[in-house]
Amino acid sequence: MVRGDLKMSKGKLAAQAAHAAVMAAERARISRGEWWASWINSLQKKVVVKVSSLNELLKVEEEAKRLGLPTALVVDAGLTELPPDTPTAVGIGPAPSDLIDSVTGRLKLL
Repeated sequence: MVRGDLKMSKGKLAAQAAHAAVMAAERARISRGEWWASWINSLQKKVVVKVSSLNELLKVEEEAKRLGLPTALVVDAGLTELPPDTPTAVGIGPAPSDLIDSVTGRLKLL
């Protein structure tokens, strides 16, 4: 999930989403190997949704954590388009789709 309130170029936005996906997948591999293995051996589904603010990003991340889902917060280094230490995205999963959908299902696709 990425922040829609930041004025990122398409390339920057894609990079932030990719960072979130890779980081979350690695956390799932370590902490929920069975979820990761199922995901890596199938279609490796990825869905990118957006939130409207930093506050919403952090709220959704907390909700995912409460359910025991692997999460990864991406904080930009500030080398190109954004100020340093700007939270830009959160990766959730891989995990069973119904669990992820219970957290992100109401969010709009990017």
